[in-house]
Amino acid sequence: MDKSAGQKRASQVLYPPVNPFDQRMLDVGDGHKIYVEQCGNPRGIPVVVLHGGPGGGCSPAMRRYFDPDQFRVILFDQRGCGRSRPHASVQANTTWHLVRDIEMIRETLGIDRWVAFGGSWGATLALIYAQAHPDRVAYLVLRGVFLMTQAELDWFYGGGAGRFWPDLWGRFVDLVPVDERSDMIAAYHKRLFSGDVMLETRYARAWASWENALASIEHQGLAGEAPADYARAFARLENHFFMNRGFLQRDGQILDDISLIAHIPATIVQGRYDMVCPPESAWALAEKWGRANLRMVPMAGHALSEPGITAELVRTMRGVARQAAGLGL
Repeated sequence: MDKSAGQKRASQVLYPPVNPFDQRMLDVGDGHKIYVEQCGNPRGIPVVVLHGGPGGGCSPAMRRYFDPDQFRVILFDQRGCGRSRPHASVQANTTWHLVRDIEMIRETLGIDRWVAFGGSWGATLALIYAQAHPDRVAYLVLRGVFLMTQAELDWFYGGGAGRFWPDLWGRFVDLVPVDERSDMIAAYHKRLFSGDVMLETRYARAWASWENALASIEHQGLAGEAPADYARAFARLENHFFMNRGFLQRDGQILDDISLIAHIPATIVQGRYDMVCPPESAWALAEKWGRANLRMVPMAGHALSEPGITAELVRTMRGVARQAAGLGL
């Protein structure tokens, strides 16, 4: 969902396209190799970009939110998606594996402290990583906040968002027998991990279409079918993480542990009409985090590429660049 909606208009405020100066496959163990790239200034302010999903992968457009003269931008495809291998694999693929991978990337690239930039699931992962390694994060930039709570899952997969999009919700639930619809995540899990690739792909496309259709405020609700490989990785990984409640120890863990990162400054960019990750989570996070500045974008939904979201994120990163010396970067 972070790759498509509103991209053309958003590109007007982004920096020009840039090619990586470094691309590699990093062996992180457990049979996984993840794709890592660097672009911008090799001696610039280091920023790690955490994509959404889980399973969304990174895209060239994500490089363009940062001034290439000032930032050293590190992007990577999380386990099981994008160019990382094995594709669509959920083996040894948990939140804590991803946190360990981020640390391995930092150590491999010789970075002491960096900025963490993430949206949706990427915001979740940025927060969890920062709470696990608070001495390694100098600043957090979060978009479309998702706190990995049961209430948020119930909203999107339990019919809450479906009240606004009953036609699309109907398509999503109609693929599941009536007696299984009380738990759509579990119902889709059964099909996404059936072992029948054709069946898995059918349900993966339905899963991805439901989310993509609600990502942008100006979306007409007519989501085209995602490519089979992308949809299968995206849906299987997202469903796997949601079935396991993000592999957190308890519901509400991120907010409960906010004191661990109370000293880290942050900017939260949130679409006022985000149907995927409603603003309530961003508001609650900012209320508990004294150093977090919440910027609510009036006419915007969830997608990274929405013009208002894009403009605010580019503005935020310019501000981070001006503060670099004070942040020790």
